[in-house]
Amino acid sequence: MNIGEVARASGVSTKMIRYYETIGLIPPADRTDAGYRNYGDSDVHTLRFIRRARDLGFSVEQMRDLLALWRDRSRASAEVKKIALAQVDVLERKVKELQAMARTLRHLAAYCHGDGRPDCPILEDLADNAVPLEHAPEPARFGPGGIDPMQSQRNAHSAKPGRG
Repeated sequence: MNIGEVARASGVSTKMIRYYETIGLIPPADRTDAGYRNYGDSDVHTLRFIRRARDLGFSVEQMRDLLALWRDRSRASAEVKKIALAQVDVLERKVKELQAMARTLRHLAAYCHGDGRPDCPILEDLADNAVPLEHAPEPARFGPGGIDPMQSQRNAHSAKPGRG
């Protein structure tokens, strides 16, 4: 199968297949005499595994670990369970953070008149909580590192009612 066919069969884009190959998540594909990638059924199966893991939010490193465990028939299922439960913790933290964002926006929207007046507590909150670029922290990333990208949103939840 060529890369387009394996992409359709696996649900992984050609760009991502090339990326996964580049970072060593999947082995380099065999090449035809003309230099085209040539894939087999086992490659499709591996890419479907990766697609499902990605859909469940696993990081590339976690996918690498899961692939190694999947290929190791003498693995201990305890390792797989440990990785899965760590991902559950990450997902539950994301859910809480998204709920906090929704509460903050709902709260701000409740105090916005939504009429012809220029005063808007939503815009005021965005401007008041903006950090100059030179003082901005590194972009937050979800993951096992425990970074909490929504802390400022939870702080904004205590916005003052009646501003507009």
